[in-house]
Amino acid sequence: MDTYDILRRYHQGERDFRGANLPAANLIGVELTHANLSGSNLTEASLARAHLSRCFMLEANLNGAFLYSADMSFVKLKGGQLREADLTKADLRGSHLANADLAGARMSGAILNWVTFYRANLAGVNFCGANLNGINLRSANLEGANLNWTNLSGARLSGAKLKGAFLEGVKLTGAYLNGLDLGGLNFSAMNLADVKMSGAKLQGSNLTGANLSNAHMRNVKMEEANLKQAALYQSNMMGGQFMEANLMKTDLREADLRNADLRGANLNLAQLNGADLSGANLQGAYLWGADLDGACLRGVDLRGASLRDAAILGADLRDAILDGAIMPDGNIHI
Repeated sequence: MDTYDILRRYHQGERDFRGANLPAANLIGVELTHANLSGSNLTEASLARAHLSRCFMLEANLNGAFLYSADMSFVKLKGGQLREADLTKADLRGSHLANADLAGARMSGAILNWVTFYRANLAGVNFCGANLNGINLRSANLEGANLNWTNLSGARLSGAKLKGAFLEGVKLTGAYLNGLDLGGLNFSAMNLADVKMSGAKLQGSNLTGANLSNAHMRNVKMEEANLKQAALYQSNMMGGQFMEANLMKTDLREADLRNADLRGANLNLAQLNGADLSGANLQGAYLWGADLDGACLRGVDLRGASLRDAAILGADLRDAILDGAIMPDGNIHI
């Protein structure tokens, strides 16, 4: 079955071309909408500006294919092979690429609304500047991918691999990052409002000046992370680990820090008005000049902590452990 046979049969009304063997075929601008090309071999085929909307291409081999500006909207490409494929300016709206291998593919200017990349291999893919709003990237491999200046607002990234990914200027408002290993990454000045990252690992990450207001960060691991001047207003960080973290001048108003581990953390000049720190561990923490007015500190362990010049008027300190703590007036609590 060659290119001529397929086009002839397509125009006669046939749509089933499963298993077609068309390596390096010239299919530029062809009309093959609704065709079934599942399991076909289209390696290095030229499909620029081809009309492939709503095709079934399950497990098709498109490695190295030239798909510039092709219409691949709502295509079923589950398990497909698209390594090093050129998808520049391709229309992939609503396409299903779960378990597909797109390592090294070029996707600059591609339309990616509502695409499913669940468990897809996207290592090294260039998404720079792409609109990935609400996209499904759960458990996808994005190692080394270029995500600079992409819009990932509301994107589902839980379980994804982001080691070595480029994230400069990325938008992650409301994104799902639950359980991800984001240790050591730079999120400084980034807008992460309403983000979901419960159980995420951000040890040593830079979140200086980041907006994390209303974020869901239960049981997050942020040991030695830099959160200086970050906005964490009304964020849920219950059970989080912030040992030795820098939270200086951070906005933690009405934040949920119940049972959080803040041993040795720098909370100097932090705003903690109305925050719930009940059961938290603040041994050896620095709270110089911190505003704790209205904060709940019931059962908090403040042994050896420094509260010099801190505002604790209205704070609930019932059952708090204050042995060896430096109080606001400079005296050591005995």
